[in-house]
Amino acid sequence: MKPINVGLLGIGTVGGGTFTVLQRNCDEITRRAGRPIRITVVADKNLELAKQVTGGACRLTDDAFSVVNDPEVDVVIELIGGYGVAKQLVMQAIANGKHVVTANKALLATNGNEIFQAAQDKGVMIGFEAAVAGGIPIIKAVREGLTANRIEWVAGIINGTTNFILSEMRDKGLPFDTVLKEAQRLGYAEADPTFDIEGVDAAHKITLLASLAFGIPVQFEKAYIEGISKLDAVDIKYAEQLGYRIKLLGIARRTPEGIELRVHPTLIPAKRLIANVEGAMNAVLVQADAVGATLYYGKGAGAEPTASAVIADLVDITRMHTADPENRVPHLAFQPDAMIELPILSMDDVISSYYLRLRVADKTGVLADITRILADEQISIDAVIQKEPSDGEIQADLILLTHQTREKCINAAIVKIEALGVVAGHVTKLRMEELGK
Repeated sequence: MKPINVGLLGIGTVGGGTFTVLQRNCDEITRRAGRPIRITVVADKNLELAKQVTGGACRLTDDAFSVVNDPEVDVVIELIGGYGVAKQLVMQAIANGKHVVTANKALLATNGNEIFQAAQDKGVMIGFEAAVAGGIPIIKAVREGLTANRIEWVAGIINGTTNFILSEMRDKGLPFDTVLKEAQRLGYAEADPTFDIEGVDAAHKITLLASLAFGIPVQFEKAYIEGISKLDAVDIKYAEQLGYRIKLLGIARRTPEGIELRVHPTLIPAKRLIANVEGAMNAVLVQADAVGATLYYGKGAGAEPTASAVIADLVDITRMHTADPENRVPHLAFQPDAMIELPILSMDDVISSYYLRLRVADKTGVLADITRILADEQISIDAVIQKEPSDGEIQADLILLTHQTREKCINAAIVKIEALGVVAGHVTKLRMEELGK
């Protein structure tokens, strides 16, 4: 049977892994796909690197547009990244009637609606399993495996860099800046780690998962994003003493008022499986009505784990290559004409429990003043810990855990608490999630 011819754009870490795994497991992949899948052309600015990786097994070029315009190429794998030329290449490939596989979560989170519509109009497929959680098949699980369910919420540790940093801060008690430098030295963090540590990368991914889970358009611009760069090691220590772990979570939740779409550091009970995901590993927890909670765990990055997801998409496309476009699995799980517009909630309207840490004067009546302010905002306290001041100090840490309340209520209370003369500096606020029924 005629092979599927693939054009690979970018042969860096993931591109190299894809080429290697496809070559190594070609017999097994062919048995599954029903026909051979072969990379016939690779485009990369570094032709010497491309030659080293491919060993001369396919044609090389430094002109990516020549690949998407090549009539012999059936599928284009886009592994260039970014929003600019990558979008042009993907749109041109679609216009030429080619299927596309991409790991580019940033591109899909910001331009997904346009790209998926163009693909729908042209009758081609966009595979993006590798765009979320690397080698974990979470896209297929949500889009196909859970199709019988009404999904209630998705919560994920979907950025390995931040999870590594938080794990090291907890294990070693080190400050954020020190652990970040170590993460960069080990290759877990980029030279410019902003997208990772400020939560943008996780927000790209949870945006795509929200669309798959709820059948809503891609709306990255409405996501609430808060990273870990301002997280203090002392809060990780206190959370541990209280029976919690702090993780950077991407959360998408369906509520009667709309969809919560948010990324932020979160206290999770240590007894939860997802709280024990350490190092650079990823995990996604999905709560659905029929099946209950399901957890997906694995490597969220790396050459071969991500290549595994890229090639899985290639096999799917190969199997469905000649199928009626109307009978293929929809890109975002729901039929395109059945997507619905649901409001994305402002963070002010999100309901959560909270961890508050205050530096307060060690004197009588302080706690009473603070609890009175919280009560005025209809916020009830779940637990209180007051640390003894160190020798010679006149201030101590006060930690409060609240029951659920709206974010705007806790923010209003914090403004009043910070105005008290007995409170020094700012109140540290972290959200808490039980992640259970």
